[in-house]
Amino acid sequence: MAIKVKICGLRTEATVAAALASGADYVGLVFYPPSPRSVSPEDAANLAQLARGRAQIVALFVDPDETLLDEVIRKVEPDLIQLHGKETPERVATIRRKYGRPVMKAISVESSADADRALAYRDMVDLFLFDAKAPRDMTGALPGGNGIAFDWRALDGVKGKVRFMLSGGLNPENVAEAIRLTAPEGVDVSSGVEVRPGEKDPDLIERFIAAAKGASDKVGPHAELELKDLRA
Repeated sequence: MAIKVKICGLRTEATVAAALASGADYVGLVFYPPSPRSVSPEDAANLAQLARGRAQIVALFVDPDETLLDEVIRKVEPDLIQLHGKETPERVATIRRKYGRPVMKAISVESSADADRALAYRDMVDLFLFDAKAPRDMTGALPGGNGIAFDWRALDGVKGKVRFMLSGGLNPENVAEAIRLTAPEGVDVSSGVEVRPGEKDPDLIERFIAAAKGASDKVGPHAELELKDLRA
């Protein structure tokens, strides 16, 4: 099973180029101003042009309004919309229908009960992203990209029921083990390939992708889901 890799929060041409050269399947562009990884629609459009046809372009939003969605979809033309906020199943379905693009819904996980929330969205989305829920006492916590992991056993109840990518505290050292234990369709990294918040390191990107791709033949018995190109 070939693992897909998403490098999220890219902000410069150099790091997009590094991700593509290392074999990234998705490049993630963040449209959430509180994040140090946020980019403007104009800058994102330029970065998207570098990746178009070589990797899928993902536009990440957190509880977006129509104005932001309209602008980003028009200027960036992403392949995939990622919703990383508290969007309801109905809101997700509306966005997916209006923009005619695949949608990935992020689910913040601390326990198996959190992971089970994905089942309510199952008919509205094309792919899930299971990320770590930020601790309540964490200062400056973001919806994602906080560099913390969760207990991967919390996903045992949803394996084989939904298509998903894994995120949360992944880095070049632990991604192979995470893949072995959770059998995801892909992995997503942001802070795990940074030297400081918002600043990606090309060497870490290369090492992460190599480790993830190298783990493909070690995926466990839960890898029932067929990998599909979301653009199909």
